[in-house]
Amino acid sequence: MENWFVVVIGFATVFIVLSLIIGLCYLLGMLCRDRKETPKETVPTAQITDEIPNRAELVAALSAAVAEYSGTNAAALRIVSIKKI
Repeated sequence: MENWFVVVIGFATVFIVLSLIIGLCYLLGMLCRDRKETPKETVPTAQITDEIPNRAELVAALSAAVAEYSGTNAAALRIVSIKKI
């Protein structure tokens, strides 16, 4: 076999397989698009308030956890702000 023949067969194989993958993705997209989901019942969520009822206890617990994790003294830490993530 000559080198050019091997190159041509390799390129042809790659493009044929890629075309098959593109066609399969297109067909799966069509199948998934036709499916309609039934609407789910919405569960009412509790209203989020910005007020923290026991802020001092929360700050103490957070500073103790951070001090334990970092291996420092809790008195050396100063928590400036608390943001919910």
